[in-house]
Amino acid sequence: MPELKRLHAGHAPAALAFELANRAYFAASVPDRGDDFFDQFTDRYNALLAEQEAGICAFHVLVAEDGSILGRFNLVDIEEHTAELGYRVAQHVAGRGVATATVRELCRLAAAQHGLRTLRAATARQNAASQKVLTKAGFVPVGPADPAHLDGKPGTWYRRDLVRRPGSAILPGDRLRDGDGHR
Repeated sequence: MPELKRLHAGHAPAALAFELANRAYFAASVPDRGDDFFDQFTDRYNALLAEQEAGICAFHVLVAEDGSILGRFNLVDIEEHTAELGYRVAQHVAGRGVATATVRELCRLAAAQHGLRTLRAATARQNAASQKVLTKAGFVPVGPADPAHLDGKPGTWYRRDLVRRPGSAILPGDRLRDGDGHR
């Protein structure tokens, strides 16, 4: 069964293989990382790990039983109990609920391990798959995203509050824990 793990130095070869294998697939719906990303992968990867160590970001990978990476799930610009969510999953697992389940799990981790209260995510209007993932994971649209944030494409910001407020609904896919709601 795939496992969501915090990114570490040992994931570098699998992360590069994941990005290379899915580059064309990703470029169809999100901005391409560009040749420099791949040419300077080691330096960029080490910079990401440094940002994570500094608490600015929290990077996660969904690792298959064989050690390959099925997806990347990132919390970036962590500040004042809020972060921006970014994610991408391998083409061969897309459309199977992997992204939705993992985004839900990351929401739980964001609150429990990072003390976050709110997550935001932007997606281009033509990226229906990402909109569906966010909605199923409990995010709601909150307004237009600046096209400059989405490689010149119009889009929408989504938001999910991670801390339940009195009277808030339990969203589909949320697990009840002891003391949460009625049984």
